[in-house]
Amino acid sequence: MTNNTDFFLASYHFTLPEENIAQHPLARRDSSRLLVVDCLAGETKDRQFTDLLDYLAPRDLLVVNNTRVFPARLLGRKETGGKVELLILEYPVAEAGSDNKNETEEGWQQVEVISLLKSAKRPQPEGKLFFSENLLGTVRELLPGGKVRVALRYRGELARLLEAHGQMPLPPYIHREEGQSEEDRQRYQTVYAEKPGAVAAPTAGLHFTPELLARIQAQGVRIAQVTLHVGYGTFAPVRVEDIREHAIHAEYLKVSEETAALVNETRAAGGRVWAVGTTSARALEFAAAATGQIKARSGFCDLYIYPGYRFRVVDNLLTNFHLPQSSLLFLVSALAGRTLILAAYSEAVQKGYRFYSYGDAMALITRQPSG
Repeated sequence: MTNNTDFFLASYHFTLPEENIAQHPLARRDSSRLLVVDCLAGETKDRQFTDLLDYLAPRDLLVVNNTRVFPARLLGRKETGGKVELLILEYPVAEAGSDNKNETEEGWQQVEVISLLKSAKRPQPEGKLFFSENLLGTVRELLPGGKVRVALRYRGELARLLEAHGQMPLPPYIHREEGQSEEDRQRYQTVYAEKPGAVAAPTAGLHFTPELLARIQAQGVRIAQVTLHVGYGTFAPVRVEDIREHAIHAEYLKVSEETAALVNETRAAGGRVWAVGTTSARALEFAAAATGQIKARSGFCDLYIYPGYRFRVVDNLLTNFHLPQSSLLFLVSALAGRTLILAAYSEAVQKGYRFYSYGDAMALITRQPSG
């Protein structure tokens, strides 16, 4: 039940010691801890992530987000020689086929991107940026909020140039003095990542291995995929005291006909829908009608979930631990209840759980198997 306290930003504060913030992934993806929260009984249990098998049942459906993080951070220099860092906020090539690309002279191509730009002195419009001999930039427009519109000029395949010269856009709470490591390139990506377009990983999925997914399927659980390209706005702080006034960022989403059919079949058969991560949860709820029937959908998802929201599709949620006073914390509180979530977070801090992207996981269970 929602009360007015649930709408106060201050109600979502908790104290997190620095040492609880995971800076590196564990040696094995599936060796993380799992805090199981039984939302019906109001109880928690300390388990390992592989123990998830004990909570899944035949006829259940596990829905994962197959977005792929692209190397969106480019390090280069200005024409004056000063260092510059460019963070591309959206994948340069649109899925619809219109990739904002123009052929130019001598095999060069061009695409315009909205980015964040960091340098000692902010470049002026028409300022030149140099990332490699085959990848250049020109600042076209200075935008509000520190954003810029940049024309990238490149020779060759842009995806390969980004792979060669770009870095993974690690969250601001992961510190790398020397920049990303090879470990980050491999581990800040789910094993089923397929569709490039995210600037942040759907971190609840980082715990899965191919072997664990095979064991889950062997248990009679089906797996479906959605695509929701996680944007940089996922780290945007909430700056309003009444969380209902917060404007959520929109992110590209695609729910296929196949996934819609699997969700509807699961619900009709009495199975449970498990969302892997808040992004999968938002995608499913965005594609749901008032009846809970899912329809194929693509476009931009701006669904904002906070306490008082009535979930139509998602029964149970796998998720990592989120930042204080964040929209993601509002979402899990909408599903499990703010008081229960904050009590579970307090317990996790005391027991040394690892928080955020490379941290441990939670399983929020609001529905037990039927029959």
